[in-house]
Amino acid sequence: MRADGGKSVGGDGSGRTILDVRGVRHVYGTGPGAHEAVADLTFSVDSGEFISIVGPSGAGKSTLLRILSGLLRPTEGEVILDGTRVAGVPEGIAMVFQDYSRSLLPWLTVERNVAFPLRKPSISKQDRQQRVQESLAAVGLAQHGDRFPWQLSGGMQQRVAIARAMAYRPRLMLMDEPFASVDAQTRAELEDLTLRIRRDYDMTILFVTHDIDESVYLADRVVVLSRPPARLLDNIVVDLPAERDQITTREIDTFVHLRGKVARMIRSGEADH
Repeated sequence: MRADGGKSVGGDGSGRTILDVRGVRHVYGTGPGAHEAVADLTFSVDSGEFISIVGPSGAGKSTLLRILSGLLRPTEGEVILDGTRVAGVPEGIAMVFQDYSRSLLPWLTVERNVAFPLRKPSISKQDRQQRVQESLAAVGLAQHGDRFPWQLSGGMQQRVAIARAMAYRPRLMLMDEPFASVDAQTRAELEDLTLRIRRDYDMTILFVTHDIDESVYLADRVVVLSRPPARLLDNIVVDLPAERDQITTREIDTFVHLRGKVARMIRSGEADH
């Protein structure tokens, strides 16, 4: 990962690079009314890493995720996924949105929602059914496949959305504030579920959040963005035990120090060197 001034700020070196973001800039509109949302972002992600992305409201975090997913073409720069330039929605990326009620199809059962992205000739019916059942079991919904999303609680609906992303077997999972609309207890359960899935399925995850504690609790690294237009402020290695616990991890001095560092950086809008 290259920060401003050409300084190399990479992953932990434990895996190959799966994602390269190179000089990405995005401007909405033209002329006097143009709005620059993202300004010259460059970073990389290693296979198997969990990266949290944080920044002030309106800092371009969601814009960045749409660019990474191929849903939005950057004004400048490029995104490289597994050595191939992203020029549209690429194979191998799954996205989990904040608004689970809109991302799920209410007229389909839970099983059929999870199976929806698997409707392609290269995936056999048997493989599709196996993936659906394994994914629902992984998120604790094995007994709810014949129900409809509107019959489930908000937390259970988001589990369905996560199961659908898992069933696709993505190389890279993008999560855009996925737990912002649920209560605190459900949020904690979904955080731990995400960590368990990441560990069991060796997934690479980019996780956008406004919650500083959540960003530190989940991640191997926290990418901190500035006030808009979004620039890279810092790339913070989270030196916490691999196994996290909602109570004991948050009591560790390192956790308290890191959350304070991220909070100060976001508030000041400047890199903390």
